[in-house]
Amino acid sequence: MKREVILPAFPLRIISLVPSQTELLHYLGLEKEVVGVTKFCIHPDEWFRTKQRVGGTKSLNLERIKLLKPDLIIGNKEENEQSDIEALLEIAPVWMSDIFDLNDSLEMIKSVGEITNRTYEANELIQLIQNRFRSLKSIEKNKTVLYFIWQEPMMLAGKDTFINSMLQHCGLQNLAGNTRYPEAIGTENPDVVFLSSEPFPFGEKHIAEFQQIYPNAKIVLVDGEFFSWYGSRLKDAPDYFNRVLAQL
Repeated sequence: MKREVILPAFPLRIISLVPSQTELLHYLGLEKEVVGVTKFCIHPDEWFRTKQRVGGTKSLNLERIKLLKPDLIIGNKEENEQSDIEALLEIAPVWMSDIFDLNDSLEMIKSVGEITNRTYEANELIQLIQNRFRSLKSIEKNKTVLYFIWQEPMMLAGKDTFINSMLQHCGLQNLAGNTRYPEAIGTENPDVVFLSSEPFPFGEKHIAEFQQIYPNAKIVLVDGEFFSWYGSRLKDAPDYFNRVLAQL
């Protein structure tokens, strides 16, 4: 966003506006410092049940945020609305991430560690993630894939997304277009179709429908959190990807 964020001291009252970054703050041990999260910040469950909720990622309760008196608000350019972020700038310093690939995620983790006085923990996590991604057994046959995130309309994760970066690490070639979330055409001929658990909750009942549309494809239900959450969840993503790829 081409802004400079200046903090006079390490923050003691943090509000997180993004589920994957909330999970990261928990991993870094910021139990006392985090005072507010969104209604979509479901991990960890203890925080979801006990922390003050400040609305949805795109429908923030600005008055509630103001009452919590934060000294740092952490958001993401895609997850949060520009109008909300501009309003929040009047309340407290706002630090934003903008993430498209694994390197962006690691830079985000490093920066969050630095501004929350958790540099050691963040660097340890980065090392763990890098080591585990080196163990990822990506497919060598360059199979093609479509990754569905929504049913009506049938929307895909395009090439300009973090999800696409994870597919590439798996050795899969995304057949979706270059836009971020294009609609499926129906004439694609992928080797694999991934039906994500989020944001639309695809389940077993949807497999037959997609098998009719893509009769030559392997239809697989996948946990969207491992493909789209770019915080501490990344440490467990390679093991999950290896289990998924073993099915193909």
